[in-house]
Amino acid sequence: MKALYKAEAAAGLELIDVPEPETGPEDVKIRVLRTGICGTDLHILRWDDWAASAVAAPLIPGHEFFGEVVEVGPLVHDVAVGDKVSGEGHIVCGTCRNCRAGRRQMCIRTQGLGVQRNGAFAEYLTLPATNAWVHHSAIEPDVGALFDPLGNAVHTALAFPVVGEDVLVAGCGPIGLMAIAVARHVGARFIVGTDISPDRLALAEGMGADFTVDVRSASIRDAQIALGMREGFDVGFEMSGAPTALPQMIENMNHGGRIAMLGLPSTQIAVDWGIVVTHMLTLKGIYGREMFETWNAMGAMLQTSETLRNAIASIVSDRFPASRWEDGFAAAASAHGGKVILDWTEL
Repeated sequence: MKALYKAEAAAGLELIDVPEPETGPEDVKIRVLRTGICGTDLHILRWDDWAASAVAAPLIPGHEFFGEVVEVGPLVHDVAVGDKVSGEGHIVCGTCRNCRAGRRQMCIRTQGLGVQRNGAFAEYLTLPATNAWVHHSAIEPDVGALFDPLGNAVHTALAFPVVGEDVLVAGCGPIGLMAIAVARHVGARFIVGTDISPDRLALAEGMGADFTVDVRSASIRDAQIALGMREGFDVGFEMSGAPTALPQMIENMNHGGRIAMLGLPSTQIAVDWGIVVTHMLTLKGIYGREMFETWNAMGAMLQTSETLRNAIASIVSDRFPASRWEDGFAAAASAHGGKVILDWTEL
């Protein structure tokens, strides 16, 4: 089969022929139809310090996908040949304290699809059947490939109640944009998005943001004044990892405000802990998706809301045949548009 392959611990990828994966007794084999390009994949392509510390080459990267089941192992239940599936990319041990307590997203021995084991940038993929999410209603392949990052957005957006609340979203990349759409769907009052990309701020307005702020030239306080907010934000989603984003968010939260943090900072961030304590703020780290409550929530929301489905689908800004993967990675690295999809039916 064709696969995007990292043969050694160095920058670059290559589209080459590799053996098809074998299906274990508890696995499913999936014909990959679409994949999304994630920031993690860009790190792996560049082979930066994070990739060198977290990834063991050789490896097939990729963890955002949609495909069709073509084979199931003899011990597999509830997944059948022909099912259309996305996949939970965190492979857990099943025996640590958190796994046994039903908190599998907190497994201490998690292996990442496309990070510690071969991933989805290939014509075929094998995955434990328990990690396959079967789509029981019709879904566009591009949207199916977004279920992994959509899960990050839903996990973040539902970390705290947002009905009737004022929400600040720092970072309007694809996951931040999806979080805006989810918060709008759930029933937030005012939603403000911040970024440094005019293109992404325009997309944020299309997702349902009431106001956007280019933090290079304006302040978040300007948004509060424009919207007639008498107090600070109730809930914050920190999606960017930018060193200035969290301190700015903390400064603009109401007393008792709650912040869900998905963005991974590349450097240490100086936080005014005095404000955190005296304003009684709550900061919660978010990683991945809740297994599988988040999957149930996003599946239900998409199934019942055409508006939300259309919003999520509109985040796909570029689509390339898998044979043009270099163009796809370049578009994703530009950080100006929405989500970039590779079509594995075109090689």
